Amino acid sequence: MIIAGAGTLLLVYLIYYKVKAATKSEERWKELVENLALDIDTATQNILLELPFPLVILKEDDTVLWYNSDFRKIWGGKKNLLNKNLKQIFEDFNMESIYQSEDNYIGYEYEGRYYRIYSNSVRNINSEKIRMLYWVDYTEYRELKERYELEKPIIAFIQVDNYDEVLKSSNDSYKPLITAVIDRKINSWAQDMNAYVKKYEPDQYLIIFEYEYLSLMEEKRFNILDIMRETQSGNKIPITLSIGVGTSEQKGSLPEIQELSKSALDIALARGGDQAVLRKDGKLSYFGGKTQAVEKRTKVKARIKAHGIKELMENSEKIFIMGHDNPDIDSLGAALGIFRCAKFLGKEASIILDKSNPSIDVLYKELIKDGYENVIISSENARKTAGDNVVLVIVDVHKRNLVQAPDLIGKVGKIIVIDHHIRAAEFIEESVLTYLEPYASSTCELVSEIIEYIDDGVELTEIEATALLAGIYMDTKNFAIKTGVRTFEAASFLRKNGADTLKAKKLLKDDREVLLAKSQALKEAKFIKDNIAIAIVNNHSEKVNLITAQTADELLNIQGVEASFVVAQGDDASIISGRSYGGVNVQRILETLGGGGHMTVAGAQLAETDVETALNLLEKAIDEYLREGEKK
Repeated sequence: MIIAGAGTLLLVYLIYYKVKAATKSEERWKELVENLALDIDTATQNILLELPFPLVILKEDDTVLWYNSDFRKIWGGKKNLLNKNLKQIFEDFNMESIYQSEDNYIGYEYEGRYYRIYSNSVRNINSEKIRMLYWVDYTEYRELKERYELEKPIIAFIQVDNYDEVLKSSNDSYKPLITAVIDRKINSWAQDMNAYVKKYEPDQYLIIFEYEYLSLMEEKRFNILDIMRETQSGNKIPITLSIGVGTSEQKGSLPEIQELSKSALDIALARGGDQAVLRKDGKLSYFGGKTQAVEKRTKVKARIKAHGIKELMENSEKIFIMGHDNPDIDSLGAALGIFRCAKFLGKEASIILDKSNPSIDVLYKELIKDGYENVIISSENARKTAGDNVVLVIVDVHKRNLVQAPDLIGKVGKIIVIDHHIRAAEFIEESVLTYLEPYASSTCELVSEIIEYIDDGVELTEIEATALLAGIYMDTKNFAIKTGVRTFEAASFLRKNGADTLKAKKLLKDDREVLLAKSQALKEAKFIKDNIAIAIVNNHSEKVNLITAQTADELLNIQGVEASFVVAQGDDASIISGRSYGGVNVQRILETLGGGGHMTVAGAQLAETDVETALNLLEKAIDEYLREGEKK
């Protein structure tokens, strides 16, 4: 028993001695580290010891040679790091990223603190290379910067698209109520974002809010559009808004932000209204766009644009007219109308067209028969005579990459754009005059109004008037889709000027190949979500574009179909045509695939994409669009 007791006491003593010795050893290690026992000169030691931020020195193999007490505080100093790799503590630390950084530093987060780690290499007295890592804590600066970013002012402009139309269609007793409800809804929406609201016109509002609420707006898909559209306070037609919001990291002053937001509003209005456009760091995002554009009753704008076009033509020596690549009847008909205006003003004018296609073959042959072969020139010949004395009129397209000859844009003096499609991001910014009206049925409708207002003396030939009428026929599907009062007025004007209605129909007639291909595609069409039809056209002729578009039209004639999409393989891209009666915005769906058009008529081309891939992308875009509608 005595021996056992003595043994136990001895064991306890030895354990105590070991722990105490280990503690003293650890203290000696810390003292050694903090006193910088390195083979470097005394002056360098003093400088390093007095540095007011964490520092660690590494050997060439990235093992720890020394660190100061401030560095030990970062990781708590629970164990010694000497002669160990730094990654034993900082497992996700990438040494190579520091050495390769152009700024000579990297950002690093550790246990809720943010550091900028700078690197420097020196030689000790033995000429051995050692690396120094300076850890600068910038957590407070980062938090301050984030707070500054979140509190940056953002300006939004709101305009009631159809304010006058809503009031005119309502009883007098309801008009004050409608105005009050619009104010209350907008103010309530702004209050959720702690925003300042200023009404500066009966139908226009200025809103200023902080950047942190922008993500909330995006998340809710600018739900004020839906709230306002569903408002019923005695109004007979839905109230729609256009919203423009702009922000940029490069442009931070209030005048610059105001300019961005104002341009975003202009884009929203040019796209037909009932939507919000966010212009963020040069990129455009679109929200809403669920109702048809409202037809403007006044023709004042058309008259002003016509006079502007006339003045630009009169001050030029030559006029070039150009439509989109692979033109249709609307494009060529509009070009013929502008050509006649230029000739009336005594100017040399030419229509740029490299080759005919199945969509315009019948019209093209009629033009050649009537002596228009000298009017139509190739883009190559146009380049030879282009110069500062030339005005280029672009019709039925406003996207730079879709025009007949994109390089001509930079080789002429002035550019005029006349189009009825919803404005896209790839707009031709060089234009000095833009007549972009998405509410119009067709470009031929717009050009008919221009002809009427340029001068009463403009006399259209029969084929020109008929081509313009055929363009309206085509884009309205014989006055069934996107047809307003001014559409009929334009058709009436053309009829008075010699348009042949029977001949206009003949310009749009199909041949046997087109009918057979359409029939086959219709037979094999499938349906998704019960009311959306999708078909594939298996035709590889030069008529595939025409067949694709017309098949999409035909699918809408099937009972229960609200929207249709047709996919086909073109020469070097997959072609998609979309159609709807307005319940589904096909333009929004195809815009996500790089296309565009209108709410009821749209198209897209997917370069270097086969039909199967294009079909998968289309179905994903439709699903995303429908999910967005469910979130509202």
